[in-house]
Amino acid sequence: VQLQASGGGLVQPGESLRLSCRVSVSIFSLIGMGWYRQAPGKERELVATFTNSGRTNYADSVRGRFTLSRDNAKNTVYLQMNPLEPEDTAVYYCNANTGFVNYWGQGTLVTVSS
Repeated sequence: VQLQASGGGLVQPGESLRLSCRVSVSIFSLIGMGWYRQAPGKERELVATFTNSGRTNYADSVRGRFTLSRDNAKNTVYLQMNPLEPEDTAVYYCNANTGFVNYWGQGTLVTVSS
């Protein structure tokens, strides 16, 4: 399983970004897929994930600002982030869970700064 993530960058507070992550297998073969992030000096944390039972989980810190969506035909998930805050600065990692193994993308840097 391979993950290809894109969409990071440098933005100002209040602006938006959309991250994309394409998985090399059918999304329906996964039990879950989504995004985690790791800020400097901190542990990796969940941002938003969906499960194939239909549930979407968001971190409290992003609920109401970030939206996770998916395109099943493209085996791609998207994370729309708006509005961004300086505290959202981190490396964002795409994650795909087969139920046996957790796969990680290469990470994409999001920097929110004025």
